[in-house]
Amino acid sequence: MSYLVLARKYRPRNFTEMVGQEHVVQALSNALQTQRLHHAYLFTGTRGVGKTTVSRILAKSLNCLGPDGQGGITDQPCGVCQACRDIDAGRFVDYTELDAASNRGVDEVQSLLEQAVYKPVAGRFKVFMIDEVHMLTNTAFNAMLKTLEEPPEYLKFVLATTDPQKVPVTVLSRCLQFNLRPMAPETVQQHLGAVLQAESVPAEPQALRLLARAARGSMRDALSLTDQAIAFGNGRLEEEPVRRMLGSVDRSHVFSLIGALAEGDGRTVVDTAETLRAHGLSAASTLEEMSVVLQRMAVLQAVPQMAAAVDAADAEAVAIARLAEAMPADETQLLYSLCLHGRAELGLAPDEYAGLTMVLLRLLAFKPGAATAAAEKKSPKPAEPPAPAPAPAPLPPSPAPEPRPAAPPPPAPVAPVAPEPVPEPASYGNAPMPPPLDADGPPWEADERDYEPELPPASPPARPDAAEVVAIPVRVQPEPGPRTQPRAEAFVPGRPVPASFTPTQEGEVWYAVVRELIAAEAITALVRELALQSQLVARDGRHWMLRVERESLNQPVSRERLRAALAQAGHADALSVEVGVVIDSPARRNAVAAAERQRRAEEIIESDPFVQQMVRDFGAKIVPGSIRPLPPQGA
Repeated sequence: MSYLVLARKYRPRNFTEMVGQEHVVQALSNALQTQRLHHAYLFTGTRGVGKTTVSRILAKSLNCLGPDGQGGITDQPCGVCQACRDIDAGRFVDYTELDAASNRGVDEVQSLLEQAVYKPVAGRFKVFMIDEVHMLTNTAFNAMLKTLEEPPEYLKFVLATTDPQKVPVTVLSRCLQFNLRPMAPETVQQHLGAVLQAESVPAEPQALRLLARAARGSMRDALSLTDQAIAFGNGRLEEEPVRRMLGSVDRSHVFSLIGALAEGDGRTVVDTAETLRAHGLSAASTLEEMSVVLQRMAVLQAVPQMAAAVDAADAEAVAIARLAEAMPADETQLLYSLCLHGRAELGLAPDEYAGLTMVLLRLLAFKPGAATAAAEKKSPKPAEPPAPAPAPAPLPPSPAPEPRPAAPPPPAPVAPVAPEPVPEPASYGNAPMPPPLDADGPPWEADERDYEPELPPASPPARPDAAEVVAIPVRVQPEPGPRTQPRAEAFVPGRPVPASFTPTQEGEVWYAVVRELIAAEAITALVRELALQSQLVARDGRHWMLRVERESLNQPVSRERLRAALAQAGHADALSVEVGVVIDSPARRNAVAAAERQRRAEEIIESDPFVQQMVRDFGAKIVPGSIRPLPPQGA
């Protein structure tokens, strides 16, 4: 006797055996009980979720005669009458299944519809089941519209598709649509356990969990993988053989990678990646498993109460809870994003393991401590260039300034060439640009020194009394287009700082401490933002009290890191943060200082004699956003 695969052997034969589609079963059962039956049904969903199975059960419910042959329409087909047995065997004359993937033309549909004029031969209803209906051509859809809208009372249509977007709306409007959902891994695992128990096949729970995750919501895929795993394991389902068959990554490798990333241990990350390469484990599967673990870690970090409810008997749950405590929440989110995007980059890498290594090392490059470590490694090398720095010092007294006073001797022979009117071109708008021709030849043959006397007059006349120059208002050029005003406001930083700033004595101390911590790179990212946006309210010995305006900054992880940085710097051992009005913070001080530097830079540019001359003679305007102050020394 030939072997019947599990997916066919354990196909549900009634609604009570259906798994994971309770919303569809309930709707159809109620309709059958009250006999409020529609003439066309459309079942949609991904592969292996039960579309064809529901169609066959519905056909049996409509045509079941009961064990005694006196039954009627029911939601619980008996399975023993002639109609039920023939439908299960695929030989019921009044139940027709059409595969639209291979019979998608109008001729096939017309031949099916020709049977609609005949009443049922053996059953109560004719049932036309069209699978993958979205594959039909537009002509075929149009051919069935009229019959689908007003079929005979003894005819029922059942359509199934994995892509309902390709079905015309004219067909959708004529059907009752039911969406069969992908099944949860827990549901698939539970059903696999029942099937294997009926088959007397020993199976480990972890092996079933791997098969349920690999099925990705499809019960048929899960049963097919189970058949393969039984053959691979010689009649037994154990975790290690199933993992090797699926190419799945052992969670211990995933935990090792995440733990090493949390500790900043690049050597362990690289060694683990090489181990995955040696065992031939999939890099994409590694990133997928890491994403699953990181998602559970993020949930535990966002809801700490769930960590206390972790089952101590579940080793994976305990390991995930431990990693959630070891890795900060912001790094968890960053690593999760890197894993998701890294899977798309694997195909672009020289090989997938090199791509996996780069994705993992990318987090180490963005870790808050990475910048400090890199600065410490590079600090000896940049320390050497300051030694030769005195070399440029001789440049100011170098003979470079000497040649400028020596320049006047050359004008002696040029004096005959440049007559008296030469000084007058200080006003570029009135004097002719080319010099007058002389007997020696055209101006392009003259020596370059002939034009040097014109350059000094441009600068000396531009430096008269300051009061005379500043009297000219400097205009700011508006940007063209409908966004002139918003962009001008965005690019003119010399505006008053909206936040109020009231200097306090504790603010001076806190400002100096924060600058010290930032310069030493002891605080970064969210911790630095907390320090910049907070105000030092009081100091009680080694206990400091801070105040912030936003509750989002007062996170336990950021607060603890700031306290550790203060303790390491020898300032405070205890730290409290309250939410309230802030009037003096390092961020406000920096904003005020930046606004003042911007204002002074704008004043310098607007009062510059050359700028004034360009405005006066050529109508020049300052481009918005083009003035930027120099950064302060030591920044």
